[in-house]
Amino acid sequence: MVANPKTVSNLPKAAFPLNRDGDLYKSSLTDTSHHIALLLSFGSTTGQEPSTRIKMSLSSILSADAIDAAMKDCQAPDSFNCKKFFQQCGLTKKSPAEVKKVFGILDNDASGFIEEEELKFFLQRFNPGARVLTEKETKAFMSAADDDSDGMIGADEFQAMVLS
Repeated sequence: MVANPKTVSNLPKAAFPLNRDGDLYKSSLTDTSHHIALLLSFGSTTGQEPSTRIKMSLSSILSADAIDAAMKDCQAPDSFNCKKFFQQCGLTKKSPAEVKKVFGILDNDASGFIEEEELKFFLQRFNPGARVLTEKETKAFMSAADDDSDGMIGADEFQAMVLS
């Protein structure tokens, strides 16, 4: 069950992650510490759209120019390669702690895992106007990172893949 964002209209939109239908993830109603921290980092009265705050958060770790270059290289369907993307955006040169911070931003529902449904929207976490990953790209990404084959990418699996 998910809640409609209109039921929490007095809160900033970025406080709770939304699924592709614009509904709140159920887990976001009980575990919001990650998202509140994100809001506190940038303030809830910045006047910026939530996607701008997310990009700013990624840009505090990765160069905006490097993110843009990596995004341009995978605009066409079935052109995304996670290892190449991580190299181009500069994530492979970051510390393990910084890689885990990026994981926390990419983990849209703050579950501690990136599930296949979240993975489809991976590029949109870097640029809200980006395309969704194709099924083939999503499965290849999951296969590259999901070492224990549980259908989810944990923080340690993500870090190991990025830094390998």
